[in-house]
Order: sequence, then structure tokens, then C-alpha cells
Amino acid sequence: MRGEGRAHPDALRLNAIAPYFTMFPLDFPLSVLEGSARPTERVLDPFCGRGTTNFAARLLGLDSLGVDSSPVAVAITAAKLVAPTVEEILEEARLILARPAPKEVPQGEFWHWAYHPETLEDLCRFREAFLEDCASPARLALRGILLGALHGPVYKTASYLSNQSPRTYAPKPAYALRFWRSRGLRPPRVNILEVIERRARRYYAHPLPPRGAVVLGDSREGETFRSVQGKFHWVITSPPYYGMRTYIPDQWLRGWFLGGPDIVQYDQSSQLGHGSPEHFVADLSRVWQNVAAQCVDGARMVVRFGSLGSRSAEPVELIYESLRGTPWKIEALKPVPPAPKGRRQASTFLPRGNRSVQEYDFFCSLG
Repeated sequence: MRGEGRAHPDALRLNAIAPYFTMFPLDFPLSVLEGSARPTERVLDPFCGRGTTNFAARLLGLDSLGVDSSPVAVAITAAKLVAPTVEEILEEARLILARPAPKEVPQGEFWHWAYHPETLEDLCRFREAFLEDCASPARLALRGILLGALHGPVYKTASYLSNQSPRTYAPKPAYALRFWRSRGLRPPRVNILEVIERRARRYYAHPLPPRGAVVLGDSREGETFRSVQGKFHWVITSPPYYGMRTYIPDQWLRGWFLGGPDIVQYDQSSQLGHGSPEHFVADLSRVWQNVAAQCVDGARMVVRFGSLGSRSAEPVELIYESLRGTPWKIEALKPVPPAPKGRRQASTFLPRGNRSVQEYDFFCSLG
């Protein structure tokens, strides 16, 4: 592997800095790019999620751009493209923790049960600091570390900052309160600096050369790409599956940490339309048109797409229809082999008894 061969094996850990549901495995973009992409070629992912395509490109020494409409996705991706030292991350964390008491701390039963008061106050210090300035590599990395530690299981050695919670998606307040109360679970006082240090040493002790960029934007809108310099040779992406429209509410705590409201919101205006297959296809077609305008003639695009067991729309037909009338030509279609049990995260969002998620890889060319 061109880039990974020069990297310390532990550098691969950075890809897991923060969990993000429906993420595809690192082997997917690596298998497409390795041995095929030339050193001067550039990679685009218009639905970058947690930045796995961008991280694969970085491993291979390729320039890349990720685009996503979710601030959470963009923040996680940004943390995977920088290369601060562990010492720089810890020094920045100490400076932020030494700040005066935060101006705003969320109130209410959920917050009282979700975090120890001192832990929540520390989190608000970081939140305010990042909202003031989060441009340096150290702050981008630190923000990514805290997004990954924001909520999760309670272990003997603290790895997460919250009361007992899922790590991939945020607990909804009503359900979480019932769960914590019924079991008498109180939020632990966590030494946030110790959590940061352990994670910083895990993810940044063997940094790769910094490479790649990510932007917050809607790939359906041409304006998103207006300031992009240069053309792309590869597009590797996985759009949200039809019917999966809970990205925003399921990431609401991370959204709050990045400056959003301290309550769950269900606005989906920045997401692909899921009201009907026709609406979804039309939105996706706009993305493929915009992406084509950013690519060189002969560019290659690989799209991984699947279905939810609760939806009757066939994923193959949705992608075929979305590509119809665009400059992209489908050259091959391959079913993705089943992932090991428990490894395909989209499956965890299906009601019990639904059929499993089937995924396909669409191989396309431009021109």
C-alpha cells in the first residue's frame, strides 16, 4: 500500500476517532484506489460522513475533498486530516480547562442525569472555546476526540464522559431518563483531561502527513463547489440510504457540542428528500450532475448503496434512475459480500425481524 506502507500501523487507529453510524469500512475506498489511482490524482466524496474516503486517500498520499451537510460529519472528518502532536493537543486542552466558568450550561433533568455537573461544566468550556476558534490542527483534533468521547458506555476506566449511553447515536431524553432512573445510574465524575490524553496518544502518537480538506455544504447545490480549486479523478461515496432520515436527531448531542440547540430537533431540510422515491432520486441526480462538473473527463465513480428492510424501494433501481440523464455511465454492478455479524452498522437501526441490509457497489465512468 503506497501511503499505508510508510505509516506506522497504529496510524490506522485515527479512522475510528469517533463512531458514526452507517459508515463503510476503510477497505472499501482503499481497494478502489490502491494500485489504480496515480499520485497526482484527486479524490472527492460528496457524502463524506466520518471521512473514511478522505482518510483512505490520506493513507495513499492523495489529495481529497469531503463534503457533508452535517456539522458533526465535517468535524469528525477534519480531525482525521490534521497532524498535531500529542503534546500540542494536551497543551490546548489544559489552556481551555483553565478558562473561567462557561457562560452557558444546559439545564434540566436530562442534563442532570446525563453528565456530572463538573464534567458538564468542562464540556461547556470546550464548546465555547471551539465556537470562538477551531482552526488550528490541535483544536480540530481535540474537538474530534471529544466528539468521540461525548457519550458511551460506562467502564471501570473512564473512556466516555456521560452516564451509560450508546456510543454511536445520542440517547433521546425521555427514554434515557427512564433507563437511568429505573437502574439508579448516576453520571460519573470523569477526569476529562485523562480521557483526552488516552485518546490523543491512541490516535495521534503516530501522525500521517496532513492532507485533504472537508467543507460543510449541501452537494445538491452547485454553490457548494463554487470555491473548489482543481478537478477530481475519483469519486468514492455512499449516499444516505432511502428512508434513513434520522441523522440529525440521532446526532443531537454532538450537534449541541458543535453549537446547536440543547434539545432534539427533527428538521431534515439539509438532507436528501425521503418523502418519496421520486423525490429522493431527483435530489440524488442533482448531486451526480454537480459532481460530474467537478471531475475530469474519464473520471471514475464508485457508489456504495443499500436498502433498509423497512422500505420497499429497490436500491438498484433508485441508483439507476438517479444516474439516468447524467454524464455518468454505469460500467459494473457488484453486490457487497455480507459483513461479519454485528459489523454493518446500518443493520442496528432496523426493527427486529426486518430483512438485513443489502448493499451494492456501482462502478461508473464519466464521459
